[in-house]
Amino acid sequence: MPPSSTAQLVASGRIRRKQRAYAVILLLAGVVNYLDRSTLAIGNPLIRYDLGLSIADMGLLLSSFLWAYAFSQLPSGMAVDRIGPRRLLGWALIVWSAAQLVTGFVTNFMQFVIARIVLGIGESPSFPSFVRVLREWHSPNDRTVPTSIVCSGPSSIGPALAPPLLTALMVLTGWRMMIILTGLCGIVVAAIWMRCYRNPAEVALNPDERRYLAEETEITTDAGASLAGWRLLFSQRTTWGIMGGNFGLMYLQWLYLAWLPGYLEIDRHMSIGKSGVVASIPFVFGMLGSIAGGWFGKLFMSLGVRPIPSCKIPIVTGMILAASATAAVTIAPTDGAAIAAVSFALFFTSCASGTAWALTGIAAPRSYTASLASI
Repeated sequence: MPPSSTAQLVASGRIRRKQRAYAVILLLAGVVNYLDRSTLAIGNPLIRYDLGLSIADMGLLLSSFLWAYAFSQLPSGMAVDRIGPRRLLGWALIVWSAAQLVTGFVTNFMQFVIARIVLGIGESPSFPSFVRVLREWHSPNDRTVPTSIVCSGPSSIGPALAPPLLTALMVLTGWRMMIILTGLCGIVVAAIWMRCYRNPAEVALNPDERRYLAEETEITTDAGASLAGWRLLFSQRTTWGIMGGNFGLMYLQWLYLAWLPGYLEIDRHMSIGKSGVVASIPFVFGMLGSIAGGWFGKLFMSLGVRPIPSCKIPIVTGMILAASATAAVTIAPTDGAAIAAVSFALFFTSCASGTAWALTGIAAPRSYTASLASI
């Protein structure tokens, strides 16, 4: 007798193997994603000196990536849902890696701006694609842990690796070769992705495997990915709840990404070398927090809590505790206390963030998963 709900279904050995393989590739893509965008910050002093750029010029270079990344989010989400993550993520990897490669050969400010804009556009489908892939190959009860692990790549693992790894590459090879090598890594990941990944529709699944991947969602629509369906997304309270929560959550996360090295150097009077090492410590805790959030979400589902409340519990709890830890940073009396408070803040921020990405894949119907993630 077939199981009556997804909670009773277990993934087959073949599904499990695909889940693990795809999660590893997505994790690599996420780490490369962060390394590529952060090479400019790491190479800032040498790049300014070699190209004769001002601090204002560097600010424009940094913001050109973010504006391109932001305005490309909504169209890229719809494109992922229409075209599918296999082709779109593969193309995106190639585009952003090519932009990164070209950046290693720029000779003036305008060339640098164009390369950074293309990098931002190319990276924009990454998170929506990640969520869509994990939604395609996991039932709701098995989705939170892999989503939190994959999303820890650009949010925690990348920030932990970037300062020591990119600084070492720059010292050994120069800032241009540092950028070129990270671009080549993306090309390799793109080739692996295109060679290995298949959408579920391209695989001959047996009836049990199809039932395992079937699910009900909070937002329902029979339309394919279209503007009419997007209007339906915006009419749902769940969509606005996810948007509002992520606005505050991502602000806090980006605050640490942008502010932590400068805080350690200016307020804590650490050297550039020491701050590069110390700044990576809290992001290790962020990686652990991301995994913990996914684990708690799965635990609550196993106890019979519905998928969306199971995600909301670690998200809301994590945001409250992250805000409290951030307040503690401002009154920390010693360097050790400050790093401990930042580490707690990033642990709970990532706990909420990883589960929030899983929530988008649970709340949306299949044909709007990437769209809701991009929103």
